[in-house]
Amino acid sequence: MKVAVTGAAGFVGTNLVNQLVADGHDVVAIDRISPAHGLDHPNVTWTAADIFDHDAMVAAFDGVDTAYHLVAMITLKQKDETAWRVNTEGVATTARAALAAGVRRFVHCSSIHSFDQYTESGTVEETSARSEDPALPVYDRSKWAGEQELRKVIDEGLDAVICNPTGVYGAVDFGLSRINGMLRDAAQGKVPLFVEGTFDLVDVRDVARGLVLAAEKGRTGENYLIGGSDVRLIDAMRTVATLCGRFRPLFAVPLGVIKAIVPIAEPISQALGSDLVSRASIAALIAQPTVDITKARTELGYEPRPSDETLADLVAFLCDSKQMGSAKPKSGQHFEPLPVPELSAQAD
Repeated sequence: MKVAVTGAAGFVGTNLVNQLVADGHDVVAIDRISPAHGLDHPNVTWTAADIFDHDAMVAAFDGVDTAYHLVAMITLKQKDETAWRVNTEGVATTARAALAAGVRRFVHCSSIHSFDQYTESGTVEETSARSEDPALPVYDRSKWAGEQELRKVIDEGLDAVICNPTGVYGAVDFGLSRINGMLRDAAQGKVPLFVEGTFDLVDVRDVARGLVLAAEKGRTGENYLIGGSDVRLIDAMRTVATLCGRFRPLFAVPLGVIKAIVPIAEPISQALGSDLVSRASIAALIAQPTVDITKARTELGYEPRPSDETLADLVAFLCDSKQMGSAKPKSGQHFEPLPVPELSAQAD
């Protein structure tokens, strides 16, 4: 079957393309660049179609059965016009192009951030409050707005389903996401302390599988939370440091202390061109909601792997891909990628 993936060179995109090729599909990989470490396989065709160019996207979707829209701009900033446009207009243009091209199924990768997890005490589920408050970070508001844009196209006849992953981590990752970058530093023994906090983290390979399951079994217009498990961040850092026999973080800084210094530290971080220290980043840790993935489990057959498996595989991958310096897993474990077919698939 011919499928398309926008944002194919990104973190989730790389793993989704790997999964689709392993499943025997022909993949149109849509991105502005083909990655230096991209999958070089006869079943993958790279194209640089612009998600804001309707005609270019229609052409890219020619003959495609299922399209996965992964392009997004992630930021912790309060305002960012580019992020807003990518996460809203980009969704609308891509979805209408899919409809015009006759794509049978459209899977939109949204985010847990489209739900107002800062005010939702206890549990986030598909019926929870959405990120409508103007005071919320632009990423949160834009992901919800992007879903609303998609629903307009669903009303026009597009068969689409929406997935909402939580915090994504794990292998394969050549560009190092924020979470993976922090875990890499911890595995090298470079993190003496960290902020207290727990967050639902999901293996990127499970996200890829969840997206495929949504394409196969998801109901039109429905949201599916694609989560993993609650992970105490400092415990994850201690785990990867132990795997490599390196110095473990000694203690976690209470969130109350961090919250008190954010008003001072945030402007400094912004002046240095970083959004890592911000009210948004701390608020997500303070909220610490439980994410209910019952709907994805029951309707899609989705089941995430345990966090210890993800952490061990991440360390092995980072070592195998020479992103760990001298740090190596004590077990000598190597990362096992998905097996891919040798010949071009002819499935219809």
